[in-house]
Amino acid sequence: MSQDIINIRNEIKAEIAKSGWTLTDIVKEMNKLHPENTTTSQNISNKLTRGTLKYSEAKEIASIIGRNIEWVSNTKTKE
Repeated sequence: MSQDIINIRNEIKAEIAKSGWTLTDIVKEMNKLHPENTTTSQNISNKLTRGTLKYSEAKEIASIIGRNIEWVSNTKTKE
C-alpha cells in the first residue's frame, strides 16, 4: 500500500474520530440518504484501506460529520 493511501485513510479516520461519529453511524446515515444503493461499514473500510473511496463518497462522509472538503491554493499555477 502506498504511503499516500495510508495518509489519506488516516486523515479521513482521524476526522471521523474527532467528530464523534463512528463509521457504523456514518454508514447508517449514508444508507438512509440512498436506500436504493446501500453499503456496509466493511465496504467503506475496505475502500479506505485500498484507496478506492470515490470522491463523492468522501464528500458525503465529510458532510455527514459536519465537515467540508476544500480546495486550497498551494501557490503553484500553470504558466
